[in-house]
Amino acid sequence: MNGTALIVLDMINLFDFEGGTRLGAAAVRITPRIVALRERFDAAGAPTIYVNDNFAHWQGHVGDLVTACRERGGASAAIVQRLAPRPQDYHVLKPKHSGFLATPLPILLAKLGVRRLVLTGVAADACVLATAQDANMREFALWVPRDAVAAISPARLRNAVALMSHTLGACVLTTQSVAKMFPE
Repeated sequence: MNGTALIVLDMINLFDFEGGTRLGAAAVRITPRIVALRERFDAAGAPTIYVNDNFAHWQGHVGDLVTACRERGGASAAIVQRLAPRPQDYHVLKPKHSGFLATPLPILLAKLGVRRLVLTGVAADACVLATAQDANMREFALWVPRDAVAAISPARLRNAVALMSHTLGACVLTTQSVAKMFPE
């Protein structure tokens, strides 16, 4: 779909923080849906952009994080096994919650002609929400597939998705609904 990009937020993750085990388990559950969306975007010639924390490793690269996830095992390895960035994908490392704050994401989106974002990943109530807020301020159309975002708890997920829908005007739908908008 012309002008639309799939954003995969913080799925390449060690989950080595308080609540990380629960968030990692939730991230594993949404991984197949994000993979299916990525395949649909590939078929439509639409870009996939990985936006990931640099976890204060200022000299690191996204490949370093993928390697660390594989070595860690558990949820981290299970996710990168299916969802690691590929050579044709774009990737942006971010220093804080929002994918827009102090990153080249706005320039990349402009160069790609993107005006609509499909936000997926973790955590719905932190980095996904912060990115959605910044995208809204920059007048991007937002689609948030509720079955392709995760949080530490179901209540946090519900609250974040409701906030993105009601306050930010995000179109909240399912991954199947998004996929239907792309021709096979």
